[in-house]
Amino acid sequence: MPPLGGTARGDSPVTRPAEDGGHSVGTPSSGKRAINPFLRVDPSQRARRLARALVSDLVAYHPQKREEGLRDGTLRQLFRDEIKKSYEEYVEQVGREAAEGAPHFREALNEILAGGRRIF
Repeated sequence: MPPLGGTARGDSPVTRPAEDGGHSVGTPSSGKRAINPFLRVDPSQRARRLARALVSDLVAYHPQKREEGLRDGTLRQLFRDEIKKSYEEYVEQVGREAAEGAPHFREALNEILAGGRRIF
């Protein structure tokens, strides 16, 4: 196993925590640490991802219920309680202002739960 801070040959970049608590990728030639763009904190992107994850869970846990709702046009009624719980979790994590100020949760419901239909 290579020592911390390099590889056995020592010729590739290394991921290490930055001094500010973030993550960075060290480049052997520059000596500077660039912020990893995948770890950048963007509140809107975080809210969108959370909304999609919460709604994806609804589909994963209730696939037959979803199919029934899509088939019968009762998706809103069938998932009323689950959507309410997921939205409450969403608001708790992103804040009421952010939740109400962006369409991320509604978009996730339409794209993921409703299969691209505009139901919500």
